[in-house]
Amino acid sequence: MNIKQVKAFLAVAQSMSFASAATQLHLSQPALSLSIKSLEDNLGGKLLTRTTRHIALTPEGEALMPIARRLLAQWENAEDEMKQRFALQLGKITIASMPSFAASLLPKAIRNYHASYPNIQVAIDDVLSDVVVEMVRNNQVELGISFEPSNLVDLSFHPLYEDRFIAILPKNHPLEGQDTICWRALLEYDFITLQRPSSVRAMIESTLHEAGIELNVAFDAHQLATVGRMVSEGMGVAVVPALCRQQAIEQGAICRPVIAPEIRRRVGVICQPRSNLSIAAAAMLDVLINTYA
Repeated sequence: MNIKQVKAFLAVAQSMSFASAATQLHLSQPALSLSIKSLEDNLGGKLLTRTTRHIALTPEGEALMPIARRLLAQWENAEDEMKQRFALQLGKITIASMPSFAASLLPKAIRNYHASYPNIQVAIDDVLSDVVVEMVRNNQVELGISFEPSNLVDLSFHPLYEDRFIAILPKNHPLEGQDTICWRALLEYDFITLQRPSSVRAMIESTLHEAGIELNVAFDAHQLATVGRMVSEGMGVAVVPALCRQQAIEQGAICRPVIAPEIRRRVGVICQPRSNLSIAAAAMLDVLINTYA
């Protein structure tokens, strides 16, 4: 039983006229009769009795009427919903983003997206950057925002900009007067960073290892916001992505560029190939690129 057969049956049953039903459906009467016969053959019995002057529903036809009406209504609702989705008038997308980006830059893109597509719901999952990649890979979300992964495999990466890591210090710190701070000077003080396994910590450790600098960690935490709060409370110093600058300043910390060596890493959108994205997610990808790239 297909939707064309359901429409044909309802048109005949409601008008009790093959001629009227054929006109309504823009079919010839032979084509309409064939559609009804195919439906009856599929279901296993007669739905209509027909003479030269009279058409009537069989008991089975009477039983099919409310079912057919529900099926047609559900089909039309589904058709309408899908048209709205393709026209970006209905839908929902979820973005996984590292918290530093979600709290600082992402709201601007969400505002731009909402201005163009006000009927699309947007949900944000702020998770660690390593988790972002796994959520995209496991199809838990369509779009993720994070540092560029070292191993994309079957995923796509769309760069938005390059982030340069910065040093954050408590107020009145001895290094506060310097315009830039070198790593060796910074590591003379208690160092605070993220717990393993964190891509931020991994970047710091690998960069310092290549530079021949030993990293001794005094304190570590699970979130960059916690690291910033610990610094502002005078527990030590830290190096964080520049994404965290505004949050660190609001927490009362001092921000300075860190050099010798610098740490730079691209931030971008991680997703499946564009051809696999929903219309709503593809539109969000374009908004993100146009907003930041």
